[in-house]
Amino acid sequence: MSLPTSAADAPILSLRGVAYAYPQSNGRVLDGVDLDILPCQRLGLFGPNGCGKTTLLSVMMGLLPPEVGEVRFAGRAVAGERDLWDLRCAVGLVMQHADDQILFPTVLDDVAFGPLNLGLSPDEARARALDTLDFLGMRGFEERLTHKLSGGEKKLVTLAGVLAMRPRALLLDEPTAGLDPATRDRLADILARIDAAVLVVSHDWDFLARTAHDYYTIRHGRLVREETSRVHQHAHAHPFADQPHHHHG
Repeated sequence: MSLPTSAADAPILSLRGVAYAYPQSNGRVLDGVDLDILPCQRLGLFGPNGCGKTTLLSVMMGLLPPEVGEVRFAGRAVAGERDLWDLRCAVGLVMQHADDQILFPTVLDDVAFGPLNLGLSPDEARARALDTLDFLGMRGFEERLTHKLSGGEKKLVTLAGVLAMRPRALLLDEPTAGLDPATRDRLADILARIDAAVLVVSHDWDFLARTAHDYYTIRHGRLVREETSRVHQHAHAHPFADQPHHHHG
């Protein structure tokens, strides 16, 4: 079923004037943040530790309530448990640490958990999980024990669990942390093949350059858009390697 053009182009998730401060903190970590996530948009978010990147994701998912402002899903303010349920069925979060997200002893049970929560029957959820594992090149992992997987395999299982819910938007917090280069490349290729909107939070600038088209950082609590002309992809070491920067010949 196709949506009318106006609905299809409308933001999936929006923040309006969002501010957040942790108890006993000095000042707000987020202060007047506005953001729209549009269908099929690819956003990258970078910045130093402590600038508010993970806090922003937590507010977007309703894990932290904004002190000021509002989160809007599908054009409607998120104001109660039903709104949060609708948001979390349509917007998936892949956490930085896979062990915080894996709940079940086998891969198949873990990936099928989200579809079961959506109301699919056990057979439908199993089929959805197998289809997702196929998409990620992980068939044969169904009965593998999750606690015996490598760090990269665990990351892919958490991604499979989120993708099995067929989200409209996908949020990823430091997805390449601890990954070997081959798994990092594999993850970038997977993200290039999905239809959902994607927001990647990462210190890995070259990974952002492969997976995002628009780039933001957080300065003094404000979300600031960066020009894409400064993006480049290569491996090197110098003091500005984790920030967009120019080279002068």
